[in-house]
Amino acid sequence: MLFHGNASGHDFEFHMNSWIEVENQWKQGILYPRWAEWAQYGYGEARFLFYPPASWMLGAFLGLILPWKVVSGAYVFIALFLSGCSMYVLARRWLLRNDAIFAAALYAANPYALVVIYWRSAYAELLAAALLPLLLFFVLRAEDDTPRASVPLGLIVAAAWLTNAPAAVMVTYSLALLIVIVAVLRRSPRIVLTGVLAVALGFALAGFYLVPAIYEQRWVDISQVFAPGVRPEDNFIFTSGVNPDHSRFNFIVSLVAFAEAAAVAAGAGLCFRRRQPGRQGWWLLTVWAVAASLLLFSFTLVFWRFLPKLRFVQLPWRWLLCLGVPLAVFITSAWKRWLPRAIMVVVLLAVVVFCWRYLQEPWWDNPLDIAELQRYTTERTGYEGTDEYVPLGADATEAPHNERWVTLEGPGKAQIRVLRWAPEDKLVVATVDQPGMLAMHLFNYPAWRVEVNGHAVAGQTRDVTGQLMVPVEKGENRVEVKFVRTWDRTLGGALSLLTALGMAGMAWWRRARRR
Repeated sequence: MLFHGNASGHDFEFHMNSWIEVENQWKQGILYPRWAEWAQYGYGEARFLFYPPASWMLGAFLGLILPWKVVSGAYVFIALFLSGCSMYVLARRWLLRNDAIFAAALYAANPYALVVIYWRSAYAELLAAALLPLLLFFVLRAEDDTPRASVPLGLIVAAAWLTNAPAAVMVTYSLALLIVIVAVLRRSPRIVLTGVLAVALGFALAGFYLVPAIYEQRWVDISQVFAPGVRPEDNFIFTSGVNPDHSRFNFIVSLVAFAEAAAVAAGAGLCFRRRQPGRQGWWLLTVWAVAASLLLFSFTLVFWRFLPKLRFVQLPWRWLLCLGVPLAVFITSAWKRWLPRAIMVVVLLAVVVFCWRYLQEPWWDNPLDIAELQRYTTERTGYEGTDEYVPLGADATEAPHNERWVTLEGPGKAQIRVLRWAPEDKLVVATVDQPGMLAMHLFNYPAWRVEVNGHAVAGQTRDVTGQLMVPVEKGENRVEVKFVRTWDRTLGGALSLLTALGMAGMAWWRRARRR
């Protein structure tokens, strides 16, 4: 990146636009943004209600202290460093210090992580990779301290939901699988209760995000997450589609998946012969690796269709995120000498280099490209949004991009002054010669509250475009539109707060009891 600029993968502009938007709203005093003001070329979308906050908050924070042209590189470094630290914690259960460092480095820079960085720019998914080694670490500790083990596991589940929704689904299913395996090996059904409590605790802690995201799905076109090209059936490994670019990338990730699965199988075989890294740990890693590998293939489509919410992972090869944990541990444990380890690493990296050289080279954004992304917000022109976050009834392709902030619908005449146009607060004074409707450069959404001359009125939706329409009377009309807190956000916030206070109180009580 120092030489070429920012690796600009599939999701690069989505994340950069989100970070710039959040940083801009922070400067206006909005600490937790909900509405992406400049998405859809200024009509806005409910992006921050549905996309987990960890990645866009970290990116926006880096944007406050660093030039935007280096923010993505800094973000990648932080995500990989955290992944390496968490793998080191897990690997120290079985390996010596130097071996654990090698496992940490291998996990941080495994082939799929490189695909995520250079081809996909899936920054939230990359950040979620730091949680997976800790998930296995605390599952292994569940047998030692069953009643309290649900707390760290619950924190991991909550962190996953606040980082990346597809990764959170994988974390939840992985936790269920690992807990069941531990319960079977230890003949202790009580451990299953630990997993159930952890999931419930994690959902409650993340309630301020999950409750609104679940309830308000009915207000947006969330079905677009299963549009052709991003459905599970379109993305099993070695699946070809009608889009050449899609098929080419699918072939890249399929080669990486095949290489990682082969390395895991070889390493697991050697560990099995040597009884490493420990009987229970070996079984957990093996079952996890087998499950993650099988879900890459099309014959598992029945599970993707009928298991609850599994379809929201969207892309089956995302399970390579989980496969990275067995990959790092098995390679490090199976080959104790540095030469065979180096050979394995070179072989894995050779697959990535081959894809880079002969299939599809990553593309790059230079500082001028980043400056252009900034101008979308600073010059108030807006940027292309995301279909699944557009309010129902709105069509971003039909809404005119260059239309004024407020226009009068109909034959009458109007004098319109825009006094304030903030992300969550619009103030307009319109003097009209006859009753009519004001068309706002804003998509209608149930959270918008409209007042005309201090009285609440029902905003209407313009056909086709989905713009917010405000009825006005003859004369001067002071129109104020605010993005208000809905009951589901209040409920979710209360659930998270009460759960956090309950955990803090329980911790204090236990500490006082020990004293």
